[in-house]
Amino acid sequence: MGRRAAFLHFHNMKRLRWQILVVAVTLVIVALLLISQQPVVVPTLPQAAPGGIYTEALIGSMGRLNPMLDWNNAADRDVNRLIFSGLIRFDSHGLPQPDLAESWGTSVDGTVYNFYLRANAKWHDGTQVTSDDVIYTIELIKSSGSLFPQDIKDLWSQIEVKRLSDREFQFTLPEPFAPFLDYATFGVLPKHLLENVPADQLASADFNLKPIGSGPYKFDHLMTSGGRITGVVLAVNEDYYLQRPFIEQVVFRYFPDSVSAFDAYEQGEVLGVSHLTEDVLPKALSDENLAVYTSRLPQMSLVFLNLNNPTVPFLQVSNVRHALLLGLNRERIVSHILQGQAIIADGPILPGSWAHYDGLEHVEYDPDAAENLLKGEGFVLPAGGGEVRQKDGSALTFTLVHPDDKIHTEIAQSIQADWSLIGVKVDLQAVPYQQMVSDYLVPRSYQAALADLNTLRTPDPDPYLFWHQSEATGGQNYSQWDNRTASEYLESARTTTDFTDRSRLYRNFQVIFSRELPSLPLYYPVYSYGVDAQVQGVQVAPLYDVSDRLAFISDWYLVTRRTLEQTPVPTIGP
Repeated sequence: MGRRAAFLHFHNMKRLRWQILVVAVTLVIVALLLISQQPVVVPTLPQAAPGGIYTEALIGSMGRLNPMLDWNNAADRDVNRLIFSGLIRFDSHGLPQPDLAESWGTSVDGTVYNFYLRANAKWHDGTQVTSDDVIYTIELIKSSGSLFPQDIKDLWSQIEVKRLSDREFQFTLPEPFAPFLDYATFGVLPKHLLENVPADQLASADFNLKPIGSGPYKFDHLMTSGGRITGVVLAVNEDYYLQRPFIEQVVFRYFPDSVSAFDAYEQGEVLGVSHLTEDVLPKALSDENLAVYTSRLPQMSLVFLNLNNPTVPFLQVSNVRHALLLGLNRERIVSHILQGQAIIADGPILPGSWAHYDGLEHVEYDPDAAENLLKGEGFVLPAGGGEVRQKDGSALTFTLVHPDDKIHTEIAQSIQADWSLIGVKVDLQAVPYQQMVSDYLVPRSYQAALADLNTLRTPDPDPYLFWHQSEATGGQNYSQWDNRTASEYLESARTTTDFTDRSRLYRNFQVIFSRELPSLPLYYPVYSYGVDAQVQGVQVAPLYDVSDRLAFISDWYLVTRRTLEQTPVPTIGP
């Protein structure tokens, strides 16, 4: 074969190989395309599904399932939280959110509020919720038949309530009052079922044992044993106007204390425990099947300092007050006395609130810095230790009055020991709590006092009552703090409804408080409860009432489903 013939043969073979390769690649591509026409099966994550029964051990006993009558019964409020609805509710930061009212508007001057009810809000018997129900409930709040505190009754007595339509009504306040929305969370009652019951007979009405509300769950039946009520069963409200809860049935069972409630959990009788007190908490934390949730309570413990008592003029000196705080081992109080069930406090507004300023300086325990502050103010510290002396030679000493219960007594003793290390002598005086308020705080006849500020059921952070100048005489400004700038910030924040402006004003107030320290913040107590790990979707948030732990129960679920999602690939045309 000639060289040219050989070359042509090689060339033809090369072309053939490329043709075979092209055909092979084409066949692979076609095969892949054919395969790709089949659905691609992608497993998804488990999704919440309706179903299941959640049983919780409640500490306490049932009284009456009526929001007009549950003010002093936390166990009733827990159940009522699920049966009844308010006009608004508050989120975890204390900001108002729509509930029965889908929206509301406020006049420029902050005195007029127009509310609009949801069109799909119905009572559990199918009747529409209307403005008449709201107005009827407010009249009940003001009556002698309700157990609401007198200050709330007085507030509603000053507000003009006007019906505008079946779904619209108006509140007119005598003056601007930004915290007003706190008072719009009351459980609304059905007028058509209760209007014939006299207010003074409300407590004995059959309705209290077979309530009809508009909340996410409706009353099903009571559980009884030996002639007493042992529990209550709630069924999901299929027609709930917001997200329908996943859990089909909620059962509350009553127990006298946390020990018996936790024992019921260990026996498999319940899936949750409403309150884990310190006597069961260590055991609960060691149970791998129980999820323990801890949240800040709406309360602050502090040492009030009387800034207007002539017998202790040194307390009027800011650096002395700062020295006293530096000399307090608050970490030890929280960890040893309170068993970790508290958060060290840095200011007068609760952490987690939209108004809390995170930029406040956290004061650590520093006795050396405390002594230096006292020296800088001219106090004499003996070289070999002992009591600090004032310029006139008298000892730096005062009396701390405190509640006579076990916890407060231990805290007072710890404070006394801490301050003795920086040369400050403190005498302790234990009295019953109510006597401490009536005989010492109210008449301002004290030098220092260990006390608790409780803001239960008031999510709005307004601290006006405790620190404004006008409350120094006759009000609850027990320290008699007289700071005009801080008071002006509180006044402005109380009369504007714009949350951005209020947040700025409260930030400025907190900065002044931190600088002046009219009293000494100690800690915010916390609340612990347990829910079995098989219950999913549980969220923890700051509490403004202990029933707030159930605020997001519509998101809880026990049943899940897995779906196979088929995702077809689009066909490639010719």
